[in-house]
Amino acid sequence: MSLTKAERTIIITMWSKVSTQADSIGTEALERLFASYPQTKTYFPHFDLHPGSAQLRTHGSKVVAAVGDAVKSVDNISGALSKLSELHAYILRVDPVNFKLLSHCLLVTVATRFPADFTAEAHAAWDKFLSIVSSVLTEKYR
Repeated sequence: MSLTKAERTIIITMWSKVSTQADSIGTEALERLFASYPQTKTYFPHFDLHPGSAQLRTHGSKVVAAVGDAVKSVDNISGALSKLSELHAYILRVDPVNFKLLSHCLLVTVATRFPADFTAEAHAAWDKFLSIVSSVLTEKYR
């Protein structure tokens, strides 16, 4: 699966807005993940998972920074996220389904933050892009 030129344009254009709120979007996406899918908390036993905690903000920033790396390397997402994929597969041993859950929470967060920009076409492009990111992050599991 790859993005069309139009989809890449949508992602890159919207990213310029998303990146200005990266920290709060990352935090909110993680808060949604833990509220909607509490089983995902098991990977963070050492974190303070209360809304707005410093650890959630720090990790949320890392999550959105990784998405930003994928946006910047939209034509080579696999290369951009290879080390992150290895970390999650071999060291952290995160269940691959969690990437899809987080992608969904990130999609919802972006949609709620930018409703005017989140057209049907933008929704489809972001969904496809985040599916590619999730797929890349699970490559090392195979």
